[in-house]
Amino acid sequence: GAVSNATGRFEPTRYERVDDGWRGAVTSTADDDPAPLRTTVTLDTTRTAIVRNKSPDIPFDRSVNPYRGCEHGCIYCFARPTHAFLGLSPGLDFESRLLAKPDAPMLLAEELRKRGYQVEPLALGTNTDPYQPIEREYKITRGILEVLRDFNHPVMITTKSTLILRDIDILAPMAAKGLARAALSVTTLDPATARVMEPRAPRPERRLETVRALSEAGIPTSVLTAPIIPALNDWEIERLLEAAAAHGAVDAGYVLLRLPLEIKDLFTEWLEAQFPKRAKHVLALVREMRGGKLYDAEFGARFSGKGPYAEMIAKRFRLACNRLGLEKNRAHLDCSQFKPPARAGDQLALF
Repeated sequence: GAVSNATGRFEPTRYERVDDGWRGAVTSTADDDPAPLRTTVTLDTTRTAIVRNKSPDIPFDRSVNPYRGCEHGCIYCFARPTHAFLGLSPGLDFESRLLAKPDAPMLLAEELRKRGYQVEPLALGTNTDPYQPIEREYKITRGILEVLRDFNHPVMITTKSTLILRDIDILAPMAAKGLARAALSVTTLDPATARVMEPRAPRPERRLETVRALSEAGIPTSVLTAPIIPALNDWEIERLLEAAAAHGAVDAGYVLLRLPLEIKDLFTEWLEAQFPKRAKHVLALVREMRGGKLYDAEFGARFSGKGPYAEMIAKRFRLACNRLGLEKNRAHLDCSQFKPPARAGDQLALF
């Protein structure tokens, strides 16, 4: 997805590849080109599973992230800057140097058993995709779902992967008890745009088929048209929502393109490489919706932007959802059933 592997913001030295003009004049050597990109996975020995947030504009206060980094390689991913905390690049490192948390299910179970734990819906897929390709081998997300099922703990999942269908055997019974819902991210219906914007994510039609399969299994499923990028995919809003409704989605949401920290440069670089004739127009519209900047982190506005163009996007989205019956149908998750399962050796209750 990313064009480069720019150094993270915490590193004392910044490295960039430049063309000195000699490549066409002399025979290149092995040192001239970067090595082929290969995915590596390191085990993350974190001691906690639940991540908490107090953001007033996010509809959940806790989440679990089975992985750091994401193979899908979406250029716009707002989680890219987190790789800088690891001394890695938010660019190509983010999509190729991954960390997996195999102990996450066990740690989650321990945290849910704590005496003072207060149950609220838990989110999966809020940072990186819990069903990215390495999940086929590591099955950490499945382990987390098994724990949540055993505790009758409500969960909401966001993904752009068809791999979620593997876990219908867990999710369908949970959904029947009001404990699970899902959301599929569908950014564009154009395969060519998706190929360069989300290079290792399933094709758009496969994601829509996944929406249908989940819905038919009784799992309330939303579609997220996120991010909406002005002059790149905003013209598809109505088409995306019509396709979502036709495939059984019960609800829809959107997020305006967000470009915090290193993503500003990564996205600009990618845009100029993939859509050179549109790059200036796209960035000008982004600035128009962000108070003259490429990003504004103000709570409440960071997801939707400000100004006439942002208001037009919001109105188009709202009108289309009203017409298609996709507004205010979000499934309620039941927190009243939460109960830690008994373990061998536990003292039985007297009454």
